[in-house]
Amino acid sequence: MRATRSRPQVSSDGDDLAYVAAYFERSASLARDLPVVALADIIAVIDAARAADRLVFVIGNGGSAATAAHFANDLGKGEGSMLAAPCRVVCLTDNVPLLTAWANDFGYVDVFANQLRSLCRAGDVVVAFSGSGNSDNVVNGLLMARERGAVTIGFTGFDGGRVRALVDHCFLVPIDDMQHVEDMHLLAAHVVYAALRDVHTPAVPRAIATAKRLEVGAP
Repeated sequence: MRATRSRPQVSSDGDDLAYVAAYFERSASLARDLPVVALADIIAVIDAARAADRLVFVIGNGGSAATAAHFANDLGKGEGSMLAAPCRVVCLTDNVPLLTAWANDFGYVDVFANQLRSLCRAGDVVVAFSGSGNSDNVVNGLLMARERGAVTIGFTGFDGGRVRALVDHCFLVPIDDMQHVEDMHLLAAHVVYAALRDVHTPAVPRAIATAKRLEVGAP
């Protein structure tokens, strides 16, 4: 098991410029040491789900909920360059009425598990973002995903927490600093999307999509 890096010490001398530079240097160093083999496996799993028309579900809390929603947006639409076969993806944090109804009536710890119980089928993919790897509702969601026969993916940090042992594929950021963990999760999510866009989507549909974006003045 790879050792977890300690939280970087914050300078108390008030030198904001030095702190910013040091933060980016730590980010660059951490990025160079990320588990690229694990990420390549995750790309393959999601591409296989896309090709088989399986659903991809994404879950997370707080900052990880934002990353989950961002990831779902990229997989489902991105820049419009995956027109031939985009992913069928659902972020389970985004239906606020349903999320709060489950939380109010049955408890927040099962907001993802209860949604997956009715939606998830064998062969689908469940992607969990959890910085600590110990969020109860994420853990329960993964347990339900396994019960339903889904392929499970975890993006986590620190020592991986409980999530690490529950997933088929784990992308672990080995540092005990939540901001750096979340930074790397978004970076990894962008790599997954970019690989699907650039490697697994034929060049002709990509070129057509680019032309359409230019026609409407999209960024």
